[in-house]
Amino acid sequence: MSQFPLSVQLYTVRGALASDPAAALERIAGLGFTTVELFGILERVDMFEELLPRFGLTPSSAHATLLGTDLVPVLDAARRLGVKTVIDPNIRPETWTDSDAVVRAANELNSVARVAADLGITVGYHNHWWEFGDLDGTTGLEAFADNLDPSVVLEVDTYWAQVGGVSAVGLLERLGDRVRFLHVKDGDISKDDKAQVAVGNGRMPVAEVLAAAPQALRVIELDDFEGDVFDALADSVTFLRSLGETLSPVTPS
Repeated sequence: MSQFPLSVQLYTVRGALASDPAAALERIAGLGFTTVELFGILERVDMFEELLPRFGLTPSSAHATLLGTDLVPVLDAARRLGVKTVIDPNIRPETWTDSDAVVRAANELNSVARVAADLGITVGYHNHWWEFGDLDGTTGLEAFADNLDPSVVLEVDTYWAQVGGVSAVGLLERLGDRVRFLHVKDGDISKDDKAQVAVGNGRMPVAEVLAAAPQALRVIELDDFEGDVFDALADSVTFLRSLGETLSPVTPS
């Protein structure tokens, strides 16, 4: 069990958020969430700033492109919203087949982290499946982690890691405390987004994954879903609570 309350990546409900942001966030709060992972903060900063407090939601983290972009507006939006960790969600696939390119990307993210640290913001990286090919006897993601400054955190998408051909449990055990966030999702372990299902209804070894990273904040996500995604979130919450996870902030004893 993690010391943190469960979060949800709002990309999961992007359709509802686009059509009626207030209704979508009200439904998220109605499921018991108190914290959410943001996306698209540049274009949604005003909306998030207005609506998150209305529904008692705070940001656990946010996804935003950090490499090859103007950092000033991204970090300004994060500060306005009270985001303490900004996670780059995607470095292009071709990077991960070239050792030198992986080192360059790590150094670039290290540079971003130094700038962000001056504003009290931590920087991280989130994987997909393409970071797990063999690269000089290790995976691309682990080679990347070896070249990151210790201040840069990892958000391991456990589902995409498994799709990429590695054991998510083994990966978490090897990366250890570098992992501060988990994307928790489930499905048939394929690249088909629409094959994703509520956590606990697929093939992922969810309990073992969570046990391998007790230090990490859990973020529920579905990239897509055949049905009402809010029902999938509700079922995910029910399953994760059965494993001892909580939606409420943990009060130190």
